[in-house]
Amino acid sequence: MAAPLELFCWKGDWGLPSVDTESLMVLAYARFSGAPVRVHKLSNPWRSPSGVLPALKTEKDVVSHPLQILAYLRKRKYNADYGLSATQAADTLAFASLIEEKLLPALIYKEARECLTLLSQRLGSLKFFFGDSPSSLDAIVFGHLAPILKAKLPNSKLQQHLRSLDNLCALCTSILGLYFPNDSSDADRSSKKVPRNNSSDSDEDPHKRRSQVLSVLVGLSAMIGYAFLSGILSIQRVSTHNALRQPSPLEDDDVDEGQ
Repeated sequence: MAAPLELFCWKGDWGLPSVDTESLMVLAYARFSGAPVRVHKLSNPWRSPSGVLPALKTEKDVVSHPLQILAYLRKRKYNADYGLSATQAADTLAFASLIEEKLLPALIYKEARECLTLLSQRLGSLKFFFGDSPSSLDAIVFGHLAPILKAKLPNSKLQQHLRSLDNLCALCTSILGLYFPNDSSDADRSSKKVPRNNSSDSDEDPHKRRSQVLSVLVGLSAMIGYAFLSGILSIQRVSTHNALRQPSPLEDDDVDEGQ
């Protein structure tokens, strides 16, 4: 019997199964396609078999890039896009590129706002982007929008605009309710837990110093991202040229740094 697939991703918060865009994207696609994946939620990427998150451990290898993880699952017949037409597949690529260029950095508010508006117009009154079943485009959109929607950001113009687009908010809420009912509640409980004293485990961790450095770097990155999303900082671009099936249950295995 083949070894089960194991997905290593960032831990969740804000009522989300993960706070990381790429981890959310892969988690959602795995649920949409019914892939039998065991999930390990980490707060330290060095505990991943590849040293980065998300990462999918297969029988023979480790796949790290989120789009490559999706491609691997499709090859294993876990395909959330099997029913898409050629036009819909082309739309998926086009909107994925739009999100990557305009929304992912979330640095230029005007372009990010336009991206959200276009996504809202494309979704319209549909439950998912291509009808009643979610696809990779829904996974990509969910991965990018859910953190913006759920993060506790004071005076975030982009968050306010997203919340004004009812259909996109409903999409995120629907995916959370249908595919992550337990994960979201676990994330809420985890954020309220009183930290344990794991000093003995930490002392035995050979990567303790690296973990401390990582924590500082992650904190700095979070502060910078927070400033951008809140509108405290902005970047002006110099050049403007560039223009399903029912999910099978996933087994979650929360892992802390001190373990």
